[in-house]
Amino acid sequence: MVLFAIVTSCSKDDVPTTEEANYAIDLNLAQETDWVFADQILDLINQHRTSIGLETLKRDRQYASAYSVEHTKYMINKEKISHDNFNIRSKALKDRGAETVGENVAYGFTNAEDLVNAWLNSPSHRNIIEGPYNYSGFGILKNNKGQYYFTQLFYRK
Repeated sequence: MVLFAIVTSCSKDDVPTTEEANYAIDLNLAQETDWVFADQILDLINQHRTSIGLETLKRDRQYASAYSVEHTKYMINKEKISHDNFNIRSKALKDRGAETVGENVAYGFTNAEDLVNAWLNSPSHRNIIEGPYNYSGFGILKNNKGQYYFTQLFYRK
């Protein structure tokens, strides 16, 4: 069996808004993420950041994770990874005090090590991971076939 995984990243200026802006979010969405998986990813990313002299990221279990879960559900529904409506997520976090926002998304990985290694081996993902952020939120969910989709939002406050 071959598992195909796709990763992509972007910054706030890369993706146009494709739907009407709606900044409201149900914070309960944040509880739907796979927090065991998220904590493993965060630990590996923080190990990398520490190894190059960057501050560690703190886990956001509120807005960034709720927006991440919402976007992951959107990707699952569309059956593709994307940064659609990133401007909405970015603006919503900025309205809550974020100075800068970044995002990585992925599909198909089954463990944190493979996902983080793939991101670190991609210049655009590495730039987000090594960016000027101090918080991170997660949307990690399985589709109905048991395949993981990932959204990780990064922001500085």
